[in-house]
Amino acid sequence: MPIRIANNLPAIHTLEKERIFVMEEDVALKQDIRPIRIIILNLMPNKIATETQLLRALSNSPLQVDVDLMCTASYTPKHVSDEHLLKYYDTFSEVKDRFYDGMIITGAPVEQMDFEDVKYWDELTQIMKWSKTHVYSTLHICWGAQAGLYYHHGIPKYDTGNKIFGIYEHSMTFSKPVKLFRGFDDIFYVPHSRYTEVRRADIASNSNLRILSESQECGVYAVSDLHGRQIFITGHSEYDVGTLDAEYKRDLEKGLPIQIPINYYKDNDPSKEPVLKWRSSATLLFTNWLNYYVYQSTPFDISLLNDIKHDKKSHKELTGGLDD
Repeated sequence: MPIRIANNLPAIHTLEKERIFVMEEDVALKQDIRPIRIIILNLMPNKIATETQLLRALSNSPLQVDVDLMCTASYTPKHVSDEHLLKYYDTFSEVKDRFYDGMIITGAPVEQMDFEDVKYWDELTQIMKWSKTHVYSTLHICWGAQAGLYYHHGIPKYDTGNKIFGIYEHSMTFSKPVKLFRGFDDIFYVPHSRYTEVRRADIASNSNLRILSESQECGVYAVSDLHGRQIFITGHSEYDVGTLDAEYKRDLEKGLPIQIPINYYKDNDPSKEPVLKWRSSATLLFTNWLNYYVYQSTPFDISLLNDIKHDKKSHKELTGGLDD
């Protein structure tokens, strides 16, 4: 089944060239089925690139997924036209009365700022508060994960000194894979591009959180609350093969201190092509989230999502609970 997105969204052309089945809105409306409703809060500066990456990641599923896009009203991005935002994006005031099966909150290039100093922080906290009652499962990515952990659970972020930049090995925290990592290899790869981190000790001391996956090189990767309603991913599994290359060359041109992305170029030589080694695990990550945490958990009538009663067995399966 396809993903349903707004008519003429630029991502359609890229995805169709990759032979990904995309159904435009006017066609999808003719189908008498209950699609999965997802909203993406896109905080990244290059909106179109991020749209394409996330829509590609969501497309590898037998489920029909309806996708809405949201941007902040309190801050206008500089790298996308007003026309694009007006045509394809809603603001919080326009969606606050809707209910969604799932939500994605992206990263943002503001990680070295204190959370409260980010121009749209107050608006973001309103959205995250709203997500607890109007969204079944929210997937937070990179800075979005740090912001969500801080807002919902008081987990701080820390400067790393040197940028965590490249492709890193990861493994699952539990010997039996939780549902988010079903089908994963013992070792899998994830792109990271960040100057800050959350620390294991802070998360492990919070009884409402479970660490699901980690990297020996760059720390905690995946965290969940006890029921899979909030999932926090510190890396960028959705990235294209050339995303880190573009970031590296951009910073070089600006004269910024930047190291070669780790484990990324063939022979670690930036004159050679990057090696794509994370696409299959990225596909599984988003497919597992859609299937186990959204489709199989959300009620048919989304407005009843807050009436769901969670049992201990389901929370162990979803988050790798150690005990109750």
